[in-house]
Amino acid sequence: MPSRTANPSARQTELLEAAYEYALLHGLNDLSLRPLAEAIGSSTRVLMFLFGNKDGLVRALLERARAEELALLAELRQPEQPVGLTTAAQGVWAWLAADEHRPLLRLWAEAYARSLVDPDGPWAGFARSTVEDWLDVLAGCQPRAERDAEEGAVRRTLTLAVLRGALLDLLATGDESRVTAAVHQQLALLHGLGHTGD
Repeated sequence: MPSRTANPSARQTELLEAAYEYALLHGLNDLSLRPLAEAIGSSTRVLMFLFGNKDGLVRALLERARAEELALLAELRQPEQPVGLTTAAQGVWAWLAADEHRPLLRLWAEAYARSLVDPDGPWAGFARSTVEDWLDVLAGCQPRAERDAEEGAVRRTLTLAVLRGALLDLLATGDESRVTAAVHQQLALLHGLGHTGD
């Protein structure tokens, strides 16, 4: 069945953006179409027509959140002049730790967890996709010799694990200074493990 969002109309794009802003404030867990429609100046009938059903809308919202993440990651990736894992991870962490990104990251954490416990729902594949997205970008930040080596895959996996774990801690506690200090210390240790240097 073709996606209703493959070639969105201007109205569909407008409503998706409004629904995304709503989801950033309220999350997706208890999302109900009626209050959402009222909040964004639409109707459940219009949302059903544009997105098929609630699951279709949730999938569209998750894709919208993923697009915002990928926009950041695209800025970090410089295949011709790779910045190295340490520099890339520092840039990623600075973005993750910024207060203005907390709503997006809470939405990400919710979707990540739901995709693990509800693998057949609209969240299906979200956790795997986001891991693959981030590993792919981190690979693009490594010098080619490191990127193509088995140890290079281990280093970017460990780097991602540090960032993801620290993010969950930050979202849970809000203790940015403590978590950032821990991230910087761990990145310094990872930098020392590098064979090609970054």
